[in-house]
Amino acid sequence: MANYNASNTYADEPNGEYRNETTPVGQFPPNAFGLYDMHGNVREWCADTWHDNYDGAPTDGSVWIENGNDNRSPLRGGSWGYNPTYCRSAIRYDYYFRRVNRINNYGFRVACVFGRTL
Repeated sequence: MANYNASNTYADEPNGEYRNETTPVGQFPPNAFGLYDMHGNVREWCADTWHDNYDGAPTDGSVWIENGNDNRSPLRGGSWGYNPTYCRSAIRYDYYFRRVNRINNYGFRVACVFGRTL
């Protein structure tokens, strides 16, 4: 379940509720990894700058800005204003927007990494 424009459908599914705004974190059940709101709600800015593909991407988890920090970033996933087709983390688009753009269905995810315990 995700917050997206549910007045449009994917395949033959029935229409759902179109909320027309963001929803609080945890409004929907977590995915199989225990993560909440991974699809829908807002399109998320990425720290990496735009690249056409992943050839040469860092493998150590660092931010990939080798094309220069031109303040352009891909957005990933769908939002409350978009069709369910875009509710996938693999979707990236709008590479021409700069991070200074403010739009009510753009956002970012705050993440905290904890050390491993055995």
